[in-house]
Amino acid sequence: MPKKSVRSLRCPICRKIVLASDPEFPFCGERCRLIDLGKWASGGYVVSTRLNDPEIDDSYPDPNVKKPN
Repeated sequence: MPKKSVRSLRCPICRKIVLASDPEFPFCGERCRLIDLGKWASGGYVVSTRLNDPEIDDSYPDPNVKKPN
């Protein structure tokens, strides 16, 4: 009889094993969830690549300017 596959990960904060069926997944609990949120809010985590925003980046064509034929 094949084994049932149970999906689990480790909590990114305390590294405890967390099952996908747990209500706080991927965190082990509310405490670790709030610690992670605090790291995002304080700038502890950052997106490592530059995001190209067409509203502030001049390299994007202006959609309001018509192209000559």
